[in-house]
Amino acid sequence: MKVKTILVSQPEPKVENSPYLQIVEKQKVKIDFRPFIHVEGVDAKDVRQQKIDLTKFSAIILTSRNSVDHFFRVAKEMRFDVPDTMKYFCQSEAVAYYLQKYVVYRKRKIYVGKRNFPELAPLIKKYKDEKFLLPSSDVLKPDVPETLDALKIDWKRGIFYKTVASDLSDLKNVYYDILAFFSPSGIESLFKNFPDFKQNDTRIAVFGDTTMKAAEDAGLRIDIKAPTAETPSMTMALEKYIEKVNKK
Repeated sequence: MKVKTILVSQPEPKVENSPYLQIVEKQKVKIDFRPFIHVEGVDAKDVRQQKIDLTKFSAIILTSRNSVDHFFRVAKEMRFDVPDTMKYFCQSEAVAYYLQKYVVYRKRKIYVGKRNFPELAPLIKKYKDEKFLLPSSDVLKPDVPETLDALKIDWKRGIFYKTVASDLSDLKNVYYDILAFFSPSGIESLFKNFPDFKQNDTRIAVFGDTTMKAAEDAGLRIDIKAPTAETPSMTMALEKYIEKVNKK
């Protein structure tokens, strides 16, 4: 069956010349964007109940923009003035750049990884005597605690925000040829919103091994996978699939 409509379970990209826009123009398909999940902050009282005392930490490990936002939100709620001496270990350049929203970059001790969390490990290891706080979501990739435990450092995780299913009830009678997912939480949201969901002719696209496993565990048939050697991005995987089926 030819592809005419796609629903991407993420916010619409804000950049011009998005690869999705190129697919729309080149393949003449319709792409809608709708986040299946969203983030809600955990209030300072709940953070305190996790026995988190911000004054006890000398370094913060930041894995995402959300972790940056919610660390500083909780610090403000706790009336904690983050000291200039605080060290920040950022998983990627994008996270480090976003940190500038809250701190004067050149005056702070900021250490930046490359992309994946394990690539941050050598930098953390150099400062193993620090007391590290990891502000995170209730959903955490297993390689994060595994990496930190292997370093044998003094670290503590604090759940500062939660990933929750968005209300998708208005999509109940809307059909798409492809649904694209990027996390197990997105799959969970689909079935939380539509417990009786039947895949039928809908094609499922997944990004990442954990998303693929969640889709398979939910009994979904996976038609499009990324990343692969040929298609390292979701947009490349979608385009390759569309070109194949729409030629028929």
